[in-house]
Amino acid sequence: MALSCRDTLILIFQKLTVADLARASCVCKVWNSVATEDDLVVSAFTAPWRIKELVGRPASASFWRDNGIWKFAISHRILRGDSVTSLAVKYSVQVMDIKRLNNMMSDHGIYSRDRLLIPISNPGILANATCYVELDKYAKREVAVLYLEGAPKREQPVPGMNQPSNLSADGKRRLIESLRRSMQVDDGTALYYLAIAEGDPRSALSEFSADLRWERQAGLN
Repeated sequence: MALSCRDTLILIFQKLTVADLARASCVCKVWNSVATEDDLVVSAFTAPWRIKELVGRPASASFWRDNGIWKFAISHRILRGDSVTSLAVKYSVQVMDIKRLNNMMSDHGIYSRDRLLIPISNPGILANATCYVELDKYAKREVAVLYLEGAPKREQPVPGMNQPSNLSADGKRRLIESLRRSMQVDDGTALYYLAIAEGDPRSALSEFSADLRWERQAGLN
């Protein structure tokens, strides 16, 4: 017969890992009600990394089933001149790991985003830190995000991200498609360069070419 005293179960379950809590929740209704208590689950999830606080709760309970280091990431706000390679060097991670985490097919996909998630290479950085549970629209999964600057900032529109208003929807689509083919990039990157060029396709191509030259000179390609 399974132990059913809640207070005793809480004392025992406080010492379990997230995997063991998941197993315990399958024993019976009483164990399930205790093993799935929010405080216990969060504590088990954060304990190995000595995280100070986990802000927010995931939309899916399956998020708690695994607390490997791959569940955490650093939020890096994209700055002019950033590249996947330079960020990989800065954070001591692999280029492919950044691309995989952010669902990037091309290095130039960076230009259509305001931030990238960076895999954690040094788990010690999580000690006494606050992480935020977020569903990243590019990674397309929930991640516990660490903001090195202290806290998440409300998303600000990238300067110049307004599309040219004098074109019809079909005209904008054709223009972006043309730029995408010329640059050999995704739609988001083509739209980014068109936006910073204030709708001028020639200036957009010029800006893109200038960035490519900068990357080659910096040895990032």
